[in-house]
Amino acid sequence: MLFLAAYAWPVLAPDLASPWPDVCRVVSWSAWGAFALDYVVRLAVSRSRWTFIRRNIFDLAIVALPLLRPLRLLRLVTLLSVLNRYAGASLRGRVAVYVGGSFVLVLFVASLAVLDAERGQADANIGTFGDALWWAMTTVTTVGYGDRFPVSGTGRVIAGGLMLAGIALLGVVTASLASWLLEKVQEVEEDSQAATRLDVAALTREVAALREAVGCGADRSSERPNA
Repeated sequence: MLFLAAYAWPVLAPDLASPWPDVCRVVSWSAWGAFALDYVVRLAVSRSRWTFIRRNIFDLAIVALPLLRPLRLLRLVTLLSVLNRYAGASLRGRVAVYVGGSFVLVLFVASLAVLDAERGQADANIGTFGDALWWAMTTVTTVGYGDRFPVSGTGRVIAGGLMLAGIALLGVVTASLASWLLEKVQEVEEDSQAATRLDVAALTREVAALREAVGCGADRSSERPNA
């Protein structure tokens, strides 16, 4: 959270008075040091270091790529009991929470990054945070109106990463929706099958009762001639 605040403040307020830009820079580097120290310590105490590296690629990327560090905030989401009341009940709820949190954080950080990269560039058309946020929304949803676009190399790299993130997020949303629809269809089918089984059981009892009644009538008719 400190890293995100220290990163966002100078971008949103480029004319920030001294010494706050230096303070934000120190906080950013301190946050990077904390992330790096956390990763190195966990790597040192792990039994199998190669296994640790393979299983913690995202943490390594967080240390190497500063823009990914705010995504560590997603770990705090599971600590919120209000959200966990639903998220803990099902895997789909947990996925929905993480996707929603990822979407908001990626959108905000990408807007800051592209604004920082485009500000002051010749022929730049992203000059305010509102422009950057609109561009990020149209890019992450793969709409791409084209009214706002990056002109710098750094901005285009950010755009490429945001496109990939948008495709991934939309894929997760689509898969979750498909899973929910399949579950609802399965519930309807199970209810229909249960009703069918009840009807069959009732018909079976009626047939058995009819057979018993027919059998009793046949026995009575066979007893009359003998009498």
